[in-house]
Amino acid sequence: MLDVRRMQVLRAVITSGSISEAARNLGYTPSAISQQLSTLEREAGTALLERNGRGVRPTPAGELLSEHAELLGTQLAKAEAALADLKNGRTGRLAIRYFATAGAALVPPAVTALRRELPDIQVDLKLVEPDDPLPEVEAGHADVAIVVFPRSKPPAESVELVHLLDDPYRAVLPKGHRLARKRLLDLADLAEEPWVGNEWPPGPCRDIMLQACGAAGFAPNFVVESEDYATAQGFVGAGLGVSLIPELALGAPHPAVVVRRVRRPSPVRVIYAAVAAHARDNPAVRLLIDAMKR
Repeated sequence: MLDVRRMQVLRAVITSGSISEAARNLGYTPSAISQQLSTLEREAGTALLERNGRGVRPTPAGELLSEHAELLGTQLAKAEAALADLKNGRTGRLAIRYFATAGAALVPPAVTALRRELPDIQVDLKLVEPDDPLPEVEAGHADVAIVVFPRSKPPAESVELVHLLDDPYRAVLPKGHRLARKRLLDLADLAEEPWVGNEWPPGPCRDIMLQACGAAGFAPNFVVESEDYATAQGFVGAGLGVSLIPELALGAPHPAVVVRRVRRPSPVRVIYAAVAAHARDNPAVRLLIDAMKR
């Protein structure tokens, strides 16, 4: 098998016109260059150089290998540059998993910032709901997942959690509701109300709401279940009940509802970026996360 480094030495000799000149250019001794050429000729099975006065010139085989050495050198330089770009986060593929409200509010502007700074990054975006996006990071199928805490099961030790924001829950009431005149509600004020569920099947966001209601001394009476926050607002606006919805999910509230702060307790979901071990030092990941922090 031909050795690429020896082919580069051959090209240097042919370009320089002599072994001694190539040795000076490469920083080797003439004898070291001669040994490299002798080994390459054995590998090639034919003569590669012939005497030309005080110098040397290539045989047809030597000329052929010299041309290929130039091509290989160019490709190697491109490969090294591409590898450097990948290691520095300027190229490559970034797999991001998220839940719906993060996809609507956090992910789009962050991806826009990422593409503005690193336009050659390929972004793989996937909504994971109602399933949990965290296992995709734990299994190495994704680089980053946007997740909600607290939760019953901690992440794998290999996953790094980066805090993005605290997202407080707000009471959502029909316009004209007897409590709408209050700017701040005790959560217990809603104990006797019919409730509209907003996460089905139940997940960590609903668990946070139920725990807060339990701390206020009651369990909500769900009369309507919905799969998402926008639909829940529609049911509330129609007068079917009240709901607790995270602030990030409210966006532009439904025109038939009012939104009020709650206390005693004030439920909050904490949103993190879960980063896979292999992506921790990726500059693209850091840029993405910084763009999502609030």
